[in-house]
Amino acid sequence: MTLVFDAVTTAHQINQTIARELGVADRQVEAAVALLGQGATVPFIARYRKEATGGLDDAQLRTLDERLAYLRELEDRRATICRSIEEQGKLTPVLQAGLLQASTKQELEDLYLPYKPKRRTKAQIAREAGLEPLADALFGAPEGDPQQVAQAFVKPEKGEDGSDFTTVPAVLDGARDILAERWAEDSTLVQSMRQWLWDTGVLVSRLTDGKNPDDAEVAKFKDYFEYDEPVHTVPSHRALAVFRGRAQDLLNVRLAQEVEPEPGKPSLAEGRIANHLGWSHRQRPADDWIRRAVAWTWRVKLGLSLERDLFGRLREAAEAVAIKVFADNLRDLLLAAPAGAHTVMGLDPGIRTGVKVAVVDATGKLLETATVYPHEPRRDWQGALHTLATLCARHKVALVAIGNGTASRETDRLAAELIKLLGDKAAHAMQKVVVSEAGASVYSASAYASEEMPDVDVSLRGAASIARRLQDPLAELVKIDPKSIGVGQYQHDVNQSELARTLDAVVEDCVNGVGVDLNTASAPLLSRVSGLSGTVAKSVVRWREEHGAFRSRKELLKVVGLGPKAFEQSAGFLRIRGGDNPLDMTGVHPETYPVVQAILQTTGQSVAQLMGNTTLLQSLQPEQFARDGFGAITVKDILGELEKPGRDPRPDFVVARFNEGVEDIADLKPDMVLEGTVSNVAQFGAFVDLGVHQDGLVHVSQLSHRFVNDAREVVKTGQVVKVKVLEVDVPRKRISLTMKLDTRAADHASSRTGRFEAAGRNTRSAAKGAATTPTQSAMQSAFAKLQQRKP
Repeated sequence: MTLVFDAVTTAHQINQTIARELGVADRQVEAAVALLGQGATVPFIARYRKEATGGLDDAQLRTLDERLAYLRELEDRRATICRSIEEQGKLTPVLQAGLLQASTKQELEDLYLPYKPKRRTKAQIAREAGLEPLADALFGAPEGDPQQVAQAFVKPEKGEDGSDFTTVPAVLDGARDILAERWAEDSTLVQSMRQWLWDTGVLVSRLTDGKNPDDAEVAKFKDYFEYDEPVHTVPSHRALAVFRGRAQDLLNVRLAQEVEPEPGKPSLAEGRIANHLGWSHRQRPADDWIRRAVAWTWRVKLGLSLERDLFGRLREAAEAVAIKVFADNLRDLLLAAPAGAHTVMGLDPGIRTGVKVAVVDATGKLLETATVYPHEPRRDWQGALHTLATLCARHKVALVAIGNGTASRETDRLAAELIKLLGDKAAHAMQKVVVSEAGASVYSASAYASEEMPDVDVSLRGAASIARRLQDPLAELVKIDPKSIGVGQYQHDVNQSELARTLDAVVEDCVNGVGVDLNTASAPLLSRVSGLSGTVAKSVVRWREEHGAFRSRKELLKVVGLGPKAFEQSAGFLRIRGGDNPLDMTGVHPETYPVVQAILQTTGQSVAQLMGNTTLLQSLQPEQFARDGFGAITVKDILGELEKPGRDPRPDFVVARFNEGVEDIADLKPDMVLEGTVSNVAQFGAFVDLGVHQDGLVHVSQLSHRFVNDAREVVKTGQVVKVKVLEVDVPRKRISLTMKLDTRAADHASSRTGRFEAAGRNTRSAAKGAATTPTQSAMQSAFAKLQQRKP
């Protein structure tokens, strides 16, 4: 039998599969796949090729791209497996059909397992010794006495390879190994058992013997010292916590059956294997031996491999959720409201080493730096105020950005006194804002920071970065590896390559969604623009330094290394303010400028008159200006851009105001109402920065009076919120908050105790397996008689 895998047919099938999964037409997927194959980026396709793809958005295109890679790998693996089995001469029509129908890599590997080249197993050695007929005879005809039937297969001496089948017990063990391997490689049985375990299995975690529960590192996993939960319901954060504890050898983790067998009794898993084999114990001579073979198959073969598979499945699902949470938080942080073009003073708090100060102008250019020592050990509070006031007066500082690290609250108090001191002396009312400094140290020591500020001390670069983050979070944060920004949970426990790929996609989408000022953007920011590599981005900056500001998008083609393809992909996302063509400051792509000209001719308006003329633009019919390649969808987008040219999709800038006198976790009291900034969001809740060095948690149940499934339904990273303190655990540095401001801390504590007690009763009841379901009874029936016998 010869298999031929046709590339065109396979590609068509992949496209059909993706279209079915996305719920879109085949032609939409085919168009998107073709564009991706031509080197087009997801932001470009989503924004400027809506006609071709039927309006697929960036989220759909990201999913399409991911599934395309998986399905292509699946087809490559399918072809490899088919060729391998065919070369062995074992590719039957039934097996071939199964391989061709397999829709996941796991299904393929299950089918391939019996044919996969492997090291010589005990079963293979037994088969080579001629024991397979014995295994078949004992299982096929249990009426025969194993001891007597096995006599005929005993070898007079050991084999040349060291195998020893010179006794009846050894021969019977060999036959058992043959059956165990055969059953463990039965794809139907394996898949059935795997799904059953996923549906009914329990993840069990216990403190590892010999570990001190009071040790600080061990105590972090206190919640998992006595932890049981159905494996298919374990949320991402708990799964990753358990696996981290297991990796550190602090937790002993296993997958248990929903009803654990009594000592010496067969388990539900063994019953399911027996049912699949169509065997039950009927007191025949070989039935005890077969029972032991079934038990051996479960304990030595299937049990361990399926636990490994399902732990892998749980981890993969947990990682996917964790990566999505990280990606969503990163997106919110990057798209946080920019303070805009103001002169900003950045304060990087420190105690012994002092507070680092950097003042940047409205464009982010570093003007001046200093270091002040208001805290221990110098306590030069007045000297620090004098230095800061002088800098503010000299550079007309409008905003003060304070890093949220060590001594943040103390430095915030210093800034408050500075603003009060300046009072009417300032040209306008100054404001202070606490800014996340996550990743600032990474930036400070980076090669790019050295290029930007070559003569500035590393510690002072961080203060400049903090100031710029307030002006434009997106422009500054793109200079840092997304993984260093620190808005993820268990980020070091997930697949790092997948995390990096996902976060890079988020940064790319954010940068291109907002647009980039071609004449002020840094090389790191430009490198995130669709179609521009890091090398080309540096060339753009170099050209700008040598020739001055770009006057038009067309001038991009003069940049070395930036050809027509890169221009096509990038031009629409680059903005030129005050250039030769007003359209260059909008999201209208240069390739559609002829469409705009047609609109101008029809309306009799100039570009300047048309831009922002909402009444006129909304009266136009997109179909009237459609032409080859640019249909009504594209024209509608053009009219939208002209209506609000160069608009920034990010929200307006607002400032959280911390309570006076609240500087440390010990200052917090139940029922205290505070304002803070959401620093991180997970599915189970949101973390809020209150300015006390330790973020508080608003559990998902405390976000709203309505039911909330995912915290992101209510809050986003960077959002300013009002919260009430429910509980403070100073030793464990835990702060429990609520956004339901009418909730009283005492009432919450009382209701929580009741819930915990009820949950404990439910957990203990389930663990005992007090009630046996009909399904469990059916699975045990195969051993109904056997359970009354000793093994």
